[in-house]
Amino acid sequence: MNLSAHILRMAKAAKKASYQMALVSTAEKNRVLMQMAKALESRQAYLLKENAKDLATAVKAKYAAALIDRLTLNPKRITAMAKGLRECAKLKDPVGQLLETIHRPNGLLIKKIRVPLGVVGIIYESRPNVTADCAALCLKSGNAAILKGGREAIHSNKAIFKILKDELKKTKIPLDALQLIESTDRQAVHELLKLDEYLDVIVPRGGEELIRFVAEHSRIPVIKHYKGVCHVYVHSKANLNMARAITLNAKLQKPGVCNAMETLLVDRAVAREFLPSIVADLQKAGCEIRGDQATRAIVKDGIKNATAQDWRTEYLDLILSIRVVDGLHEAIEHINTYGSRHSDTIVTQDKKHAQAFLDAVDSACVYVNASTRFTDGYEFGFGAEVGISTDKLHVRGPMGLEGLTSYKYEIYGHGQVRR
Repeated sequence: MNLSAHILRMAKAAKKASYQMALVSTAEKNRVLMQMAKALESRQAYLLKENAKDLATAVKAKYAAALIDRLTLNPKRITAMAKGLRECAKLKDPVGQLLETIHRPNGLLIKKIRVPLGVVGIIYESRPNVTADCAALCLKSGNAAILKGGREAIHSNKAIFKILKDELKKTKIPLDALQLIESTDRQAVHELLKLDEYLDVIVPRGGEELIRFVAEHSRIPVIKHYKGVCHVYVHSKANLNMARAITLNAKLQKPGVCNAMETLLVDRAVAREFLPSIVADLQKAGCEIRGDQATRAIVKDGIKNATAQDWRTEYLDLILSIRVVDGLHEAIEHINTYGSRHSDTIVTQDKKHAQAFLDAVDSACVYVNASTRFTDGYEFGFGAEVGISTDKLHVRGPMGLEGLTSYKYEIYGHGQVRR
């Protein structure tokens, strides 16, 4: 069977399975998730052995350290994967939730009910844990899933998928509800993106290049974010000790992820007090600083000139751009102009200005006095996430169980006809 026919067969089977998934009980879904979690832990040695093959290829290919880190499985990360499945099992099942009841004058009873999306295609890079996270969320929300990981994690993804599928075989859930495209040929993605008759949504997870490729070539609706140009704004009435802690966490805790800060905005009123020490802390941690003219006038050594392109750049690295702004409105204007609608935070003790920031910044996640690093399905209590969306239609922010559902109207009558 050629690749095109193989992908088509998978999609048809997933569509058929999706109709059956809508009828699977919550108890059965939870039971298999708990079994899967246990199996991941008990077969840790197998997972590590297969992951070692991917790591050896990555080292030979001289992949960047950040990519190798994302690719790596270890006992702690396998335990975290299993924990994510257990957390997902504990979450309330959204399927069948009554959203609204409408009583019409003609006697019709209309119920708005939450239902699965159907067939979800997930295309992702690097992180093997995405295989387990997305499989769990799709199963719990009553969807069929077709997973397509990157070639750099092929052995790890296949191993995780095998463990999950082995547990699925022990249940009444249709086997075709969970499928993995094992081909590393990029043509497989092209073939999948054509199948709008069978897939209901595509979620790409990875770098901007992958996401733009999927968005440009898909006939299927795509839920996405292109990049994470996230901001921390230190307001004139900020607690500067708090601002320091949030700034360092947002940039340094894990710089190679989409919710890490890429631009620091500092109010001119506190810039001379705040910038010298925070720049020194960041540089000590190995972070390259690119500053505007005002920043470089305050901290004269070791800062590169920030260009207009820097304000739009997702570095995913130990590089940070800094700008001094004249107050709240200039900070908001900068974020709405140069940001990516992902995650932005204000550090302030002024409640009025904090609320103005929340109201005016057009991003999926807007924070007051907290790090942008919390934009994550697990941190939001979703168990995990299929992805993060900066779109506005259907779902925005971390996409958990509820984001994997739609709704339909169920209408009850007793013989009514329209006149």
